Parts: sequence; C-alpha cells; structure tokens
Amino acid sequence: MAAEIGHLSLWLALAAALCLSVFPLVGVQRNILALQWYARPLAWVQWLALTLSMVCLGYSFFINDFSVAYVANHSNSALPVAYRLSAIWGGHEGSLLLWGWMLGGWAAMVGVLSRSVPLAMVARVLSVMGMISVGFLLFMLLTSNPFDRVLPWFPLDGADLNPLLQDPGLIIHPPMLYMGYVGFSVAFAFAVAGLLAGNLDPAWARWARPWTTVAWSFLTVGIALGSWWAYYELGWGGWWFWDPVENASLLPWLAGTALIHSLAVTEKRNLFRAWTVLLAIIAFSLSLLGTFLVRSGVLTSVHAFANDPERGAFILGFLIVVAGGALTLFAVRSSTLTNNKGFKPVSREAFLLGNNLILLTATFVVLVGTIAPLFFEALDLKISIRSPYFNGFFVPLTMALIVLMVPGVFSNWKRQDGRVLVKRMAMLAPAAVIAGWFGSRLPEPSPWQGVLAIMLALYLVFAHVDDVVRRARAYGQGFFTGLRKLGRAYWGMVSAHCGLAVMVAGITLVSFHEVERDIRMGPGDRASIGEYDFVFDSLDNYQGPNFDSTRGHFQVSYQGEPVVILHPEKRTYHASGQIMTEAAIDAGFWRDLYVAMGEPLDDGNAWAVRIYFKPGIRWIWLGSLIMAFGGVLALSDKRYRRLRFANGEKEATNES
Repeated sequence: MAAEIGHLSLWLALAAALCLSVFPLVGVQRNILALQWYARPLAWVQWLALTLSMVCLGYSFFINDFSVAYVANHSNSALPVAYRLSAIWGGHEGSLLLWGWMLGGWAAMVGVLSRSVPLAMVARVLSVMGMISVGFLLFMLLTSNPFDRVLPWFPLDGADLNPLLQDPGLIIHPPMLYMGYVGFSVAFAFAVAGLLAGNLDPAWARWARPWTTVAWSFLTVGIALGSWWAYYELGWGGWWFWDPVENASLLPWLAGTALIHSLAVTEKRNLFRAWTVLLAIIAFSLSLLGTFLVRSGVLTSVHAFANDPERGAFILGFLIVVAGGALTLFAVRSSTLTNNKGFKPVSREAFLLGNNLILLTATFVVLVGTIAPLFFEALDLKISIRSPYFNGFFVPLTMALIVLMVPGVFSNWKRQDGRVLVKRMAMLAPAAVIAGWFGSRLPEPSPWQGVLAIMLALYLVFAHVDDVVRRARAYGQGFFTGLRKLGRAYWGMVSAHCGLAVMVAGITLVSFHEVERDIRMGPGDRASIGEYDFVFDSLDNYQGPNFDSTRGHFQVSYQGEPVVILHPEKRTYHASGQIMTEAAIDAGFWRDLYVAMGEPLDDGNAWAVRIYFKPGIRWIWLGSLIMAFGGVLALSDKRYRRLRFANGEKEATNES
C-alpha cells in the first residue's frame, strides 16, 4: 500500500508543479494578484506530496518490501537499517526522487524566505522552478518510477545495495551534492524571472546572491565528502581521479564560484549584468549535464548508474529545452542588459572579471576533457584523456587565480591607486622566504612548482591578514572593536579565500611529497617509509552483519616508538559475493598513514600490500570545509537575513 500511496503522491506533485508553472505567470502577465498569491501554496503542495513519496519509499525499504522492484534491486534483509534507508538514493530511480524532492524543497523555501521580494518576482521565480519540476517528474513517472511492483512473482530477498555504497560517507555525500546541484536552479530561476521582467538591477542580484551562496556551500561540502570517501573506500589512496562523474560535479562548482563573484559586482556596482545572467544559466545547465552523464549510460565510472541510454536521451532533450530556452530569452532581452557605467583597469571590478575569466577557462578545460572522448567514441574512435591533461591546465590556472585574488582583496571599487597597490603587495617577499624554508624542512626538497604553490597560498593568507588589520584599525575605535564591526559577509569572504589557500597547500604537499610502496608482505614481514616502520603482525577472520572479513594487523612505529595498530580488511559480501578492500588509515593533522591489502599471494601466506605516507592530505578537506563555512558565514550577514516590510506585498502591485 505504501508504494501505491507514494506513486499517487508523485502524480499529485506533478499536478501541483503544472499549476505552479502556469497560474502565477498568468497572474503576472494579466496583473491578477490572486493567481500570483497561489505560487507559494502550490510550491508547498508540491513539496509535501514529494515528501510523502520519500516517506513511502523509505518505509518500503525499512520493512523489506521486495515486491517493489527498486527495493528488491538495492536492498537486502541483512542490510543494516541505516544503509537500507540511505539506499533510497542508492540507485537511479531513488536518486531522481531525491533530486525532485530537493527541487520542491528549494521552491518551498523560496516562497517562505522571500517575503521582502515583490510578489510578482516570486511568482515568476516559482513558476520557472515549477517548469523544471514538471520535466523531472515526467521523466520519473514515465521512465524511472521508484514504486513499480514486480507482482505476482517477487524475490524473497533483495539483491543488496552496492557494497561501495555501504559506507557512512555515502549516507550524506549524495544529499549534500544534490542540494548543491538543485540549489543552482534557484539562481537560474531568478535569472529567467529577471529576463522576463526586464529588470536586472542590484536588488535582483541581492535577492539571488544568498540562494547561490548556500547552493555553492552545499556543493563544496558534497564534493569534499565524495573525495574523502574515494580516498578511504576505494583502496587506491587517491583523493581525486579526474573521473568523468567527479568532473561533472566540479563543472557547476566552478561556474557557481564565478557566479557568486559576478553577483557581488552586480549588487555593488550594477555591472556585469549580462555576464551574471549567463553564468546563472551555465551553472544550472552544467548541473543538468552532470545528471545526463551519470544516468545516460555513456560513461564508465565507479559513480555512474548503468541505465538505458533512452533515459539519457530524455535528460539530454530536457537539458536542451531548459538551457536552449533560457539562452534564447537571454538573446532576446540582451538589449536591456547594457550598462554605460565603466571601471578602471586597476580596480576590484577588473580583478574580479579576470578571475571570472580564469574560472570559466577552467570550466571549459574540464568540460572538453570530460566530453571529448564521448564524441570520438561516437565516431568509432577511442581516446583517453587522463590526469596529465587536466593537471597541465588546472595547476597554472589555479596559480593565476591566486595571483589575481590578492590585488582584488587590496583594491577598491571603481578605481585603485596603482602605487598603493604595489606597496601593499610587497609582502610577497616574506611569503616567498617562508615558503622556501617550509619546503626545505620536508624530507624531500620541494620542486619549484611546489615552492611557488605554497608561496602563493601563504601570499593569499597574508594579504587577508593585512586587509583585516587595516580595516579594523580604520574604524578608529580600537583594534578589537574594529574587528567586531567587520560584517559577516566580509568574514565569509576571508574564510573562503583562506580555505582555498589551505586546500592548495594540502594538494601541493601530498602531490610532491607522498611516498608509496607496493610490496609483498606476510605475517612477520616489515616495511619502512622514512622513519615509519610497518610490521605485518597477523591475520584473523570475523563476520560482519552482511559480510565476511579477512583482517590484517599492522603494527606501526615511528623512530622505534609504537604509534598505532592498523587493521586493513578484505570483505566478501554475502548477497552479491563482491570482494571489497577496506583501507586502514591513521589520520593526523600533518600526515596520514595508509595501508590497504590487495590480493592474496602464495595460497594466502602473503598479500600484496600498499602503504602510503601522505603529508598534508587532510588539509584538502579542511580547506574545503573552511570555504563552505565562509559561504555560510556570508549568508548570515545582516543584509541577507529575512526582512519583513509592512509594505512588502504592496510593491507587488506596482510591478507589471
């Protein structure tokens, strides 16, 4: 019965989405206030219906209702309850339901948290989001219904959830990632609504900016969690593989980063309006492209869902309609986006524009490297684009980005005195000295690229420290009083930029100074990395809730002193028979020690063992979290807290 209720709720959500996409827009066009008012309750009806569908699917997993095909394909009676519930988004159909539910949730939140926005604008925004929901719900109901039954004959037990997904990190990684993907639909909807209204002024940017920031923050955390999961779960010891689906998540993040900065210029200076709208369209279109890549069956990836290419054709058509329609509207309305205001070559606007161009170049590089093999494959040609291509472009682009970020921090709007700017940037020399000293203290000297990267990371941090001190003192009321007067949006910017510096430092350290050993080891054998000794003590077997494990015990010591005992595993899952590697990691702020067991050798008397020493790798995820925290901090600035104006709704009647 739960499956039938969930299925019916999807149709109710579709009906609400259809009404949401039509009635409020008609109300705006004909100035019928009552129809505009329907936008908010319709958004809530849609989301509540989708919430009921999510609850019904979760209940079907909880009670092991294997008459539901999706449950039978992605669960098992021996699966722990936490993984049974997270299996909701463990496959194609359920992840689409999660996407639709989050899209409905974003629309409902726009209705609640946009009370200070004119009603006509809210109606347009929610109508656009309703149209997007219609597309996803039709796709789900026509091709990917998670509530399909397999009656009268259904399995007594399920096929089990993919063992790769039976991990705590995968419980929260997809929801965080999808919140970012779907969140960019709000920026997209605001852009289309602004184009429809012919009004893209600083107020429009102020309304759209917080929604973009929160979506970007979710996506940042989601990507970081995915990287962390791949590091400890896949047994390869890497944190980023330039996998096509990883790239699909990076693309909207890069475009979204550019969008956040472009919105700031539009809000502050009423510039870059056309650029900002275009970035909003690009960011969400790239989110849809990622959906197509994951679900079309055109990719081979540990992240991709293996599905019928016809489903991919549906999503591709939807992407063309959404992106093509928005770009057509952009072209028609482009004359309304011109602005005669300018800025000097040395100004904050100029440096932000330069950084946006670098971010878009990086986006293009990743996009080409991701989809080019697909085009060649369509021509019966095989090419493989791997990390040397991506790193060859991405490393210099990242360095160039930081080089432009520092003068951007120091510069004023409109115009900056070049001599003052050069004087303030003279801190580069001590940063270079510290970077050189830091590199010389590592076991192996850093190559010049590593020294330069660390230098630029410190350069960025020092620039912000200098700027914070100067701004705090400028109030003339004492240093600590000045610190308290600095706005949260400013502190958010400082946090995000410093988080980038921390991440760059971590990437540099682990890229140039990690040590890897692939060796044959049996009980009693010893291996060394630097001053760390790894002794393979013994093996034992134990039984988990739905798997059998062979577990190794490695005694690790540093300079003869015991540090930790690591327990890597090889697991065999009962239902699927899949064998999985579970790495053992001793995590530390300065370094990780990583041990993974490969295949047994000599009839199980020895094993292929991989041992890593990874300096600074935790800084990659720490930097990502600091960046996301910066977004949250900026979001809490008083400018973006919800305001309730007594005449807020009266403004709606004045907008055509």
